[in-house]
Amino acid sequence: MTAGHVFIVGAGPGDPQLITVAGLRALEKADVVFYDALAPAALLRHAPANAELIYVGKRSGEHARRQDEIEQMMVERALAGQQVVRLKGGDPFVFGRGSEEALACRAAGVPFTIIPGITSAIGAPAYAGIPVTHRGLAASFTVVTGNEANDDAASVDWEHAAKAETLVILMGVRTLAANMERLLAAGRAPDTPVACVRWGTRPDQEVVTGTVGTIARVAAERGLQSPVVIVVGEVARLAEQISWFNPGPLAGRRVVVTRARAQASELAARLEALGAHVVEAPVIATRPLPENIDTHCVSGCWDWLILTSANGVEAFFMALDAAGIDSRALHGTQIAAIGDATEQALRARGIRADFIPSRATSTVLAEELPRVNGARVFLPVSNLTDSRLASALRRRGAKVHQVAAYETVPQPLDAERLREIAEADAVTFTSASTARFLHQALGGRELPPSARLVSIGEQTSKAAIEHFGRVDREAAEPSLDALVAALCEVLA
Repeated sequence: MTAGHVFIVGAGPGDPQLITVAGLRALEKADVVFYDALAPAALLRHAPANAELIYVGKRSGEHARRQDEIEQMMVERALAGQQVVRLKGGDPFVFGRGSEEALACRAAGVPFTIIPGITSAIGAPAYAGIPVTHRGLAASFTVVTGNEANDDAASVDWEHAAKAETLVILMGVRTLAANMERLLAAGRAPDTPVACVRWGTRPDQEVVTGTVGTIARVAAERGLQSPVVIVVGEVARLAEQISWFNPGPLAGRRVVVTRARAQASELAARLEALGAHVVEAPVIATRPLPENIDTHCVSGCWDWLILTSANGVEAFFMALDAAGIDSRALHGTQIAAIGDATEQALRARGIRADFIPSRATSTVLAEELPRVNGARVFLPVSNLTDSRLASALRRRGAKVHQVAAYETVPQPLDAERLREIAEADAVTFTSASTARFLHQALGGRELPPSARLVSIGEQTSKAAIEHFGRVDREAAEPSLDALVAALCEVLA
């Protein structure tokens, strides 16, 4: 049995780009990932496709798992020989209970590695333009917990904290008023600047400013909620001068991506580049069915090989490999591809499509494909694909052999994904099956009425209307570029 190992990884304060190289490498070889509420969900796409992802987040008053349960699960998986990643927001040793998990591993004889992360105590203020130290203003800083429910809260020396040049309070929004009263009672001047940074480093970052005497009232008026990093001290005045973070036109917008995990990364990356907070909710998964494609099917006996998706490309070339042959078997066969993603998947295998329709739809391909009459056409598709393309080609005289090269199956969503969907500003659908399976995964729950539903094309829109009663915007053409453009328009 392979020796198990636990990696306790700090994911950083929120921006997924702030994880360390060591943290990414641990994720890339994980068998199972236990992740927190504050760990950027975008980092999960770096885990292997077959890795098990288990949410164990803690929010105020709501824990998915008790701490002792998390430690037990980590140890059990490692003892079973798995590579375990415990992905934690910020740094695991700054109020992250990473030391408790390390001690649990040591007690069980499980080898472990600590991978530090950028703590929100520094990262969140930095993205708000606030240095925790600055020549002439602060030569030191103090970090404390503000959570009175936390075991460490009782040990906070507020008399000492009040004297800190820069005081950073974590987990303290719920006790903000009480903690400001403690500082005032300990002698901190009421006009001392205070900045509260919510979701620091993320596109939906929010900064609320005031003073020790006013910040509790201002935060209450703004309805400020956790997670918040509170900075007390003269350095907070620098926020206006150093402010630099401009996340983009979709800043603060929560957008749901329903594609399968393997295909979600490109769309998610485009949306994140525009400042969106992406909720990856893969409601579908695909599994190649190479057993459905025999040696005859992959030989060069076809005039046309039509590939309608990147999944179809993967499944077909997996069948080639299973047959002990490679792309040379396609000598004499022309290849048609629908869509940019399909074409890119072919190019990744060193193959250029001989034909690409003017629009990325089956209808247009059936109309435009040349030299069809009498042609032998091989069509490897999903098990959910209907016969419209094959029928249209047959009407033009083609001899079509359609096979289910891969199957598309529904995937359940965990409680955290369902919670995030309930707060979404928009939901994207890239296929009819994503609409159908999201409806199934919701289990009778409704999408928020304010959420905009955006579809990549006509058939996808029909499925969304069937299951959700509406589509707010359809992409001008079935491509990721057009889908992103439609999303920006509907959220403008």
